[in-house]
Amino acid sequence: MFAWLFRALDTWRHRLRLRKMPAHLAWGARAEDLAHRYLESIGLKVVARNWTRPGRKEEIDLVAVEGERLVVVEVKSRHTAADGSPDRNIDWAKRGRTSLAGLRFARDHRVAKQRLRFDEVTIVFQPFRIEHRRDAWSLKEQGLG
Repeated sequence: MFAWLFRALDTWRHRLRLRKMPAHLAWGARAEDLAHRYLESIGLKVVARNWTRPGRKEEIDLVAVEGERLVVVEVKSRHTAADGSPDRNIDWAKRGRTSLAGLRFARDHRVAKQRLRFDEVTIVFQPFRIEHRRDAWSLKEQGLG
């Protein structure tokens, strides 16, 4: 119902970010906005963005809830498809750091690690494409399960 309004506000916010921060950070924030809206449109409830634990380097782009699952989401984007697939930058090390952050978030919020799921959302701006990969990796694959 208000989708048009949210899109307009996102566009306005993105233009402001481009004036105030480096372009790569503004585009990354735009991708997170789009991923946030996409996840909510398919029924997930986003409960945190850019979560970090004080004194740690790990960061979680988005944390969502779907039923009984706590979903940790890594968001990556590219300007064009010619720049390569965005998921190429989600390597084993990045998954490991995100997994540790997910475990810390779950522990801080008293969620059993068995209820954790790790998803990827990739976005290409031109031509626009958004892809969502559920269960992109597991704690067991990272040696943490």
